[in-house]
Amino acid sequence: MEFECIIYEKSEGIATISLNRPKVLNAMNKQLWLDMQTAFDDVAGDTDTKSIIITGQGRAFSTGADLKESKDRSPEAYRDYLEELQAASKKIIEFEKPTIAAINGYALGSGYELALACDIRIAAEDAQIGSPEARVTSSVTGGAMRLVQDLIGPGKAKELLFTAQNIDGREAERIGLVNRAVPAEKLMATAREMALQIARNSSFSIKMIKKGLQMAGEVSLDALMDFETEACLACVFTKERQDSLTRFAEREKK
Repeated sequence: MEFECIIYEKSEGIATISLNRPKVLNAMNKQLWLDMQTAFDDVAGDTDTKSIIITGQGRAFSTGADLKESKDRSPEAYRDYLEELQAASKKIIEFEKPTIAAINGYALGSGYELALACDIRIAAEDAQIGSPEARVTSSVTGGAMRLVQDLIGPGKAKELLFTAQNIDGREAERIGLVNRAVPAEKLMATAREMALQIARNSSFSIKMIKKGLQMAGEVSLDALMDFETEACLACVFTKERQDSLTRFAEREKK
């Protein structure tokens, strides 16, 4: 598949999407969001691909919206761009397969929001992460108004969004904004190791668990527990489950 704004690769059950506008620090335009959606659609239809890693080419994950491109947009064109951004973000947030953001360099604005949309975030220790929107008279998108509060609580979320300050990967790990901060040279190896660990597990189980986690903040406890019952039943009567029990029994005999 050919793309204008991303590099898309698949191997060992893992898809890697690299934002590929390094000359502008992977600033985001409409085509980048369209390319992302096409890649996610391909992964959705590929049973051999178990998870996705998103990262950036060059010195940045992404510095956010391409301000040069947006400067002369009409209100109608800007709305069209934002709707494409929101559609792509929603697709990532709700995607059935696990997603990992490998945050290198700058992750600002909608670049930071792209990382928030992923299930797991691994950052380089020296990564610079933040939301500059209040500094440039804009506002956050990509579901970030909920996602960032879910991760670090409303007080810390307000502090970061209102001050528009950046934090590095180490601080992001300390406050729970990212799962792990690692030396920059180990970033992709760490992300890939985690993706491979996920890929060894049941895709169907992960699909059910991820759906339940997403429901948890939106439905009553009774409704959530009803879903848990149905999800467990759906898992335990799959052929995959029976095969795993057979392998377990064979190991016990040895």
